[in-house]
Amino acid sequence: MITQPQAAATPTPDPDEERRRIQTARLLAYRDDGLLVHAVAGKIGKGLPPVPATLAALLVVIALGVAGLLKPGPMLFVAPLVVVLLVLPTAPRDHLGRFDWLTPPLLRGTEFLTVILVGLAADAPKWLLFVLVYVVGYHTYDTVYRTRQSIWPPAWVFHAGLGWEVRLLIIGAGAALNILLPVLAVLTAYLFVLFAVESVTSWVRLDKASAQAGADAEQDLEASPEEAQEAATGEADKG
Repeated sequence: MITQPQAAATPTPDPDEERRRIQTARLLAYRDDGLLVHAVAGKIGKGLPPVPATLAALLVVIALGVAGLLKPGPMLFVAPLVVVLLVLPTAPRDHLGRFDWLTPPLLRGTEFLTVILVGLAADAPKWLLFVLVYVVGYHTYDTVYRTRQSIWPPAWVFHAGLGWEVRLLIIGAGAALNILLPVLAVLTAYLFVLFAVESVTSWVRLDKASAQAGADAEQDLEASPEEAQEAATGEADKG
């Protein structure tokens, strides 16, 4: 007997695997890794546990600040470099450990503390340091809010935003070379324009799409039964 070929059934994704995939994607987005991390992550094997390594970086920065070792000159490059060397090897991990959700806030706190301590040691304007921290903090908040709405920022934003690692290295180099003020000003202005414009345009685009979807739904509700039947028949004929 000849039977009609049956279409292959689409496998149903495992809910647990899907949850783990989304959790990993969210935490990696919250890390705000840049091109340097992505270029190196695939070449360093399994990587370090994210929470212990990030916490160690934070404690080193605190120790350098408390000990008064952050003096003008090359020493100001040490703190950013230590943070990068300790935290960068954590990127290959899937961030599915019980406490791995702590990695993004620890990393952001380490980045902000390093920026503030290095900036103050280099006698940078406090208001400029505040603006930089605010800009990066806004970008982090925007990323968290979007992903919780299942609206993922494009990957190019994280690359164009340089990532926490490149931002720290730029600030450390500027402080060590005694040119932190212009470096900080240019970096802050660049990130402000990038994150603000991208965020606003993305939300405006989303609002327009939502408004159009609402208008289409309202138009369907207002259509008479005869019009709805004609539209359905037309669609069927096209098919």
